[in-house]
Amino acid sequence: MGVFRYSPLDFLFTCMGLVFLLLDIGLDIWAVVTFYQEMAYTCLCILLLFLLGSSILVQAFSLLWYSYEGFERETTVEKWLSQRQLKALHVLQLGIYIRHAGVVESSLRSFFTKQQEPQDFAVFLSHDLSMLRLIETFSESSPQLVLMLTIILQRGQIDPVTVLKAFGSASAIAFSVTMYHRSLRSFLPDKKMQRVNSSVVYFFWNLFLISSRLTALALFASVLPCFILAHFLCSWLVLFFFAWRSQTDFMDSPGGEWLYRATVGLIWYFDWFSVVEGRTRYRTLLYHGYILADNSLLCSLWCWKMSTEPPYFEISPLYAIITAVSVVAVYILGLLFKVMYYQCFHPNLSKEELKGDTGEESQTGQPPITGVDSKDETDKDVLDSSLWLTVSECTDTDVVDRSWRSPPAPDIKRCNKRMRKLAENFYS
Repeated sequence: MGVFRYSPLDFLFTCMGLVFLLLDIGLDIWAVVTFYQEMAYTCLCILLLFLLGSSILVQAFSLLWYSYEGFERETTVEKWLSQRQLKALHVLQLGIYIRHAGVVESSLRSFFTKQQEPQDFAVFLSHDLSMLRLIETFSESSPQLVLMLTIILQRGQIDPVTVLKAFGSASAIAFSVTMYHRSLRSFLPDKKMQRVNSSVVYFFWNLFLISSRLTALALFASVLPCFILAHFLCSWLVLFFFAWRSQTDFMDSPGGEWLYRATVGLIWYFDWFSVVEGRTRYRTLLYHGYILADNSLLCSLWCWKMSTEPPYFEISPLYAIITAVSVVAVYILGLLFKVMYYQCFHPNLSKEELKGDTGEESQTGQPPITGVDSKDETDKDVLDSSLWLTVSECTDTDVVDRSWRSPPAPDIKRCNKRMRKLAENFYS
C-alpha cells in the first residue's frame, strides 16, 4: 500500500477551507439579517431551511463516521471530548468544527516530526472533511445561490457587479468540487499522478455545468416560484430511485446507506457524482442527457413566460431567446470540457493499482494471514503477545535477542476506506 504524503499545499488548502467556512458563516448571518430587515419573511424561511437542513445532514454523516470507527479519537482536540460530549456537539451542530481542528492539529504535527504516521493521519482526516464539504456544497451553497439568483431576477437588478458576485459564488462551488477531486488524486500511484492542468480542466468543466444548471433553475423559479418545489421533489425521486438501483456500498450501516443514497439524489440534482465502480459511460450519458433536456425545458418555460406574461420586468423576446440559448450552450461547453478531461487527463486504473487497502492490512498494519484456521491464528496471536511481553521487559536495556521475531511495524499507512471507494468509482 502506498504512503500518503501531506504536502504544504494540502495544509494551505486546509487553512483556506477553514477561512472560507468562517466567511460563509458570516455571509449567511448577513443574508439572514438582510432578509429580516427587508421583511422578506418567505425568503428568510427558505434560507433558514437550507442552512438548518444542510447542517443537520453534514453533522449526521460526521457522527455516523465517528460511530463506524468506534468513536476512536487520535488528535488531542478530539481526545479532550468524551463520547457523550462528541455526540452532544454534533446535536448542537458543532461537530464539523472538531473535525476541522483535528485536521489542523494533525497537519501541524506532520510538519514538526519526521515520522510518517502524522502525515497519513492528516490525509485520513482531510479525506472525510473533503466529502463533508462536498455534501455541504450541494445541500446549502447551491440551493442558496439559486435563491439569490431568483431574487435578483425577480427584482430586475441585473448589473455587472451582481453578475460578478453570482459568478464568484459559482466559482466557489466549483472550487469545492475541485478540492474533492484533489482528495481522489491522492490515491493515484506516483507514476499515474495527474498534473495541475487536469485540475484546471476539472474546475472549468464543473464551473460551466453547475453555473448552467443553477441559472436554469433560477430562471424557472423567477417566473414560476410555486412549481420549483414540485420540480425538485419529482427530479429527486427519480434520481434517488437510480441511486438505489445502483446498489451503492458506501456506509457501514443500512440506515446510513439509505441516507447516502438520498444525498446522492440531491447532489445529482445539481451535478454528476460517481457512486459505483466500473464503466459508467452509459450512466453518465443518460444523466447528462436528462439534465440537458431538463435545462432546455426550464429555459424554454422562462422564455415563454417572459414573452407572454412578464411578472416583474419586460425584456424583448430576442433577448429572452438569447439568454435561454446561452444557458444551454454553457452546459454543452461544460460537457466538451468534460470530454477533454477524460480524453487527455483521466487515468483508468484497477482498484489494485490505487493507493490504500480496504482489507485487514489497512486496519492492523499487518497483511492478512491466509492458509491457517482460526485455532492456528489464535495460537499465533498468543505467541505474538508473549513475544511482545518479553521484548517490553527488555526495554530498559539496549540489547534484544535478534533470534526472536521483530515486533510488528506501527500502523503508519492509514487509509480512508470511504474515500478509497469513491476513488475506485471515479478512476476504475
